[in-house]
Amino acid sequence: MKTQNLFTLGIDIGGTFTDLVALNSSTGFCETAKVLTTPATPQVGVENGLAELLPKIGGGNNISRVVHATTLFSNALIEREGSKTGLVTSDGFKDTLELRRERKYDIYDLFLTFPDPLVFKDLRYEVSERITNTGQIVTKLDEKAFIGIIARLKKQGVESIAISFVNSHINPAHEQEAGQLIASHFPELSITLSSDIGREPGEFERTSSAVINAFIKPLASQYIDRLQNVLLNLDIQAPLMLMLSNGGLTHLDEAKRRPVQLLESGPAAGALSAALIGGKAGENRLLA
Repeated sequence: MKTQNLFTLGIDIGGTFTDLVALNSSTGFCETAKVLTTPATPQVGVENGLAELLPKIGGGNNISRVVHATTLFSNALIEREGSKTGLVTSDGFKDTLELRRERKYDIYDLFLTFPDPLVFKDLRYEVSERITNTGQIVTKLDEKAFIGIIARLKKQGVESIAISFVNSHINPAHEQEAGQLIASHFPELSITLSSDIGREPGEFERTSSAVINAFIKPLASQYIDRLQNVLLNLDIQAPLMLMLSNGGLTHLDEAKRRPVQLLESGPAAGALSAALIGGKAGENRLLA
């Protein structure tokens, strides 16, 4: 395959339309396709768009790279259409999600309400363990109690588990131990460790990020696998990269492990494209 015949394929799935662009960076040649999004099965919209686009560029084997951005995961979060999720915390911290930070978006509203937490109280459990802020283990993880908690969550219909222990950003040993226990006793459950999502202080930020990741993780994994199968069936062997909220790219395994990083990939892609095109056109005041 000659270099000048290789295209980069961009795929953006929005709530209404699925857009596809094939660009040959060597020649500047570009082809596009725009089809309706298929919300229940988003990969079908991509397949429909590719059926229109691929004949224009000589087939799927002329694609060297696939870059994908989407609002699917942010929409699932907003519409609360993710997986039923359970949360396990250190003793005394299961209400961190509802306590939040002492911040109000309207400080004068005495009747201010906040969105309901993604995990309600009946799916939040505490387990005995403790690590100090210097990383010293003072109370070992109660493995028997922890396994019992996960068994109860499974009976409650939970598909995904978020683990958030105090000071795990300093020493993630107990979270890692908890993850291994789930993987060995309940391999069908999806697992998110807060220390994998963010190694920063702040129990609310870390816990809420872990819960969001757990909430969308099964959906993200299923969708990415289905999209990859669509591409392979159309003879597109090129690597699939997914856009992050910061505008960077990540590979499939990382995207499935930490889909919370992809929440704003759709808006990020639009802003970056506007900046690039505006720069080439000599414009610095743009609306994307």
